[in-house]
Amino acid sequence: MTGNGTGRDPAAGERPPLTRRDRRRNRIIAVTALVLVWCLLWGSFSWANVLGGLVLALAVLAAFPLPPVTFAGRVHPIGLLRFAVRFLADLVVSSVQVARLAFRAGEPPRSAILAVAPRIRSDLNLTLTGVALSLIPGSLVIEVDRRAGVLYIHALGLRDAEDVERFRRSVLDLEARIIGAIGSREERRVIAAARGSPPPPLPPTPPGAGKDPTA
Repeated sequence: MTGNGTGRDPAAGERPPLTRRDRRRNRIIAVTALVLVWCLLWGSFSWANVLGGLVLALAVLAAFPLPPVTFAGRVHPIGLLRFAVRFLADLVVSSVQVARLAFRAGEPPRSAILAVAPRIRSDLNLTLTGVALSLIPGSLVIEVDRRAGVLYIHALGLRDAEDVERFRRSVLDLEARIIGAIGSREERRVIAAARGSPPPPLPPTPPGAGKDPTA
């Protein structure tokens, strides 16, 4: 528990019961996010992709209803701009790095499956962080442990323990930019307090999930 007087831990994602208005707003946010991801996967924001993504999003939410995810934050324009600029830069840099690895002669690039525990363990933050990571070339979320709040990520091109820790830190930095863009006051406070501190302890890697390249 935190000392914010609400009896809720923002890192654990505990929220009060949802009202009808909250559920309607969350559905709109979910549809918007799914349409955005659909257009990003196709690589363009044409009317055909937007309408196709809208139909697909409505069908997915109707056929596979998701557990209620509360959006308790607010949009921060400056934080959103910072996230967008850095995300686009990461896309370019990672694409170049993956291309270099693909055409490099000699030993094949090494990869690893890593466990990373975000600071904010809400379903929404795990989803947004996982989607953002999977859109960046060279990284892919292959499993999410909702109960423990852990992402298991396949990362390409990790050569030693220093690369492993640098990648884990980059995931936490990405999470911080997401919270800076749309996080609540409590979530932003948790991220600010964690700056400069070591990453949270990780649970054991599940059987068959892989290992670090330095193991």
